[in-house]
Amino acid sequence: MLQNMLPEENEAYGAYELPYQPASSASVGVLDIPPVTQTPPVQEASQPPKYPPGPQTSPPPPRKRPGRAGAILLLTFVLALIFGVGLFAGLEFTSGRSSTSTTSRTVATATAPSSSGTLEAQQEAAIAKIEPAVVEIKVITVQGEQIGSGVIIDTNGDIVTNNHVVSGEQTIEVVLSNGSTEQAQLVGTATADDLAVVRIQPFAHMTVAQIGDSSKLVVGQEVMAIGNPLGITETATNGIVSALNRSVTESTGTTISKAIQTDAAVNPGNSGGALINLQGQLIGIPTLTAVNTESNTAANGVSFAIPSNLVVTDLHQILQQ
Repeated sequence: MLQNMLPEENEAYGAYELPYQPASSASVGVLDIPPVTQTPPVQEASQPPKYPPGPQTSPPPPRKRPGRAGAILLLTFVLALIFGVGLFAGLEFTSGRSSTSTTSRTVATATAPSSSGTLEAQQEAAIAKIEPAVVEIKVITVQGEQIGSGVIIDTNGDIVTNNHVVSGEQTIEVVLSNGSTEQAQLVGTATADDLAVVRIQPFAHMTVAQIGDSSKLVVGQEVMAIGNPLGITETATNGIVSALNRSVTESTGTTISKAIQTDAAVNPGNSGGALINLQGQLIGIPTLTAVNTESNTAANGVSFAIPSNLVVTDLHQILQQ
């Protein structure tokens, strides 16, 4: 039948023969064959050892270039060394900066209170040094009583003050730092510089002010004003030298040249008192406060003092009269 169905293939390849299959009418049984397990040969202890039939040689390992491996190892070691040194240096630098910063903050924190304490101690010492030499001056005039301040400048009982404090005086009374009162006499004046000298009877343990050199003042220097503002005795205010060599004109028309400008509070009653440095030296005589022309009131923080060098010059002239 296959030969008739595929004529074209028979012509090209010939007839296809079916493989032989033996026919059997009996049933075919399947024989179960147990799996064969291969066990390694067992060699008894009494038997001589068995060796493989022929010598077994392993192929020779590939030859390595010792120079290349050594270079790689050396390069790895060098890189590790560089990395380790860099890491150590970085840690040390960071630790050093942190330690320095901490130390700086600690030193600054420890120094700040000490510096502040030193300034306060200097101020207290300066005030204690000059204060017994600063007096209150009460003057009776035709118009009534006027109050100012003054400074004892020698052992003769001479006191320097402003001329406008004693101008028109009928009587002059001096109140000392210990509260006692003394009658005073006008010695002389330097009206052009608004200065005057009054004298009291010298007394035991009288404190005389030390006069400093005003030419050595610098802007920003710490100063203090000691006097009796508004009749409140022994009052101290502090500030700095705001400017030097100011030319200011008082309400009376008097012009003060080379005046010291300060922001230390100066009020009525401070006139004729002491402007001192941190050494307790007299470096100026507070004289006036600037006036705000819009409100016609005293300007805060703008006051002027006669420099001590000018005071010394005028004192010589007054005391020699």
